[in-house]
Amino acid sequence: MARIQIITDSMTDVPKEIKDRYQIKVVPLKVHFGDEEYRDGVDLTYSEFYKKLSETKELPRTSQITPPEFVEVFKQGLAEGKEILCINGSSRASGTYQSAVLAKNELDSDKIDVIDTLSLSFGGGMLVYEAAKMAEDGAAREEIVERLNGLRSKVDHIFTVDTLEYLRKGGRLNPMKATIANILNIKPILTVVDGLVEPLDKVRGSKKVIHKMIGLAKQRGGDFSNKTVALAHAIIPEKAEVFKEEVAVQLNPREIIFTEIGCTIGTHAGPGTLAIFYFR
Repeated sequence: MARIQIITDSMTDVPKEIKDRYQIKVVPLKVHFGDEEYRDGVDLTYSEFYKKLSETKELPRTSQITPPEFVEVFKQGLAEGKEILCINGSSRASGTYQSAVLAKNELDSDKIDVIDTLSLSFGGGMLVYEAAKMAEDGAAREEIVERLNGLRSKVDHIFTVDTLEYLRKGGRLNPMKATIANILNIKPILTVVDGLVEPLDKVRGSKKVIHKMIGLAKQRGGDFSNKTVALAHAIIPEKAEVFKEEVAVQLNPREIIFTEIGCTIGTHAGPGTLAIFYFR
């Protein structure tokens, strides 16, 4: 039985098998369609969410986890005699990390650490996964925190979106640029720098996008033979499968993790998003 309870939020898109295997607690952010509120990954399946997203005129709002919600989860872990390691999605994209810090301060316990991954989707999940494996191997909490702090700047995100519409609607992109890119069928390739989305490259047409993303990963990631690579998609399993086969052949990583992009990240990226994560 691990002495450390790993807690994360739903922004890190940790797949069910990793959650179950390491008994990771995932605290959901909330998604609001008008007056309806749903807990990310709890009240809506991903396919229901993306169906609603494509049918709605107005972009749903996402809301951060509150300090009392974290207090509740932290207390539960402490009551079970565990130390707490809470690993959150980027503090620059959501106030969730700040809520976890406030909860830790309120409980005033030296058995809680809160980490800002400055990453999105399974970019943050890479750190959750690393922490879970270390905790299972009996590493001390201080040791895990030190390792995660060292790895944080090495997490690489390379992703593409099917349309820039959602980034535009969410105010994450210049509207004019989004319109031009959509007309010219330009597929942006994006990354995350210091917790925020930045353009990395672009290709014309979706056929070339997988090839380009793998090329960028080779350039940026070096030798993959000993690395874990994670692939994430927003309800495009067939395309993700093709991506996976190409990654296996061209990068030949030690391990490939497959995950889906949940409601919180999906609200801003939209259906058809495809991503690869690894440590540089």
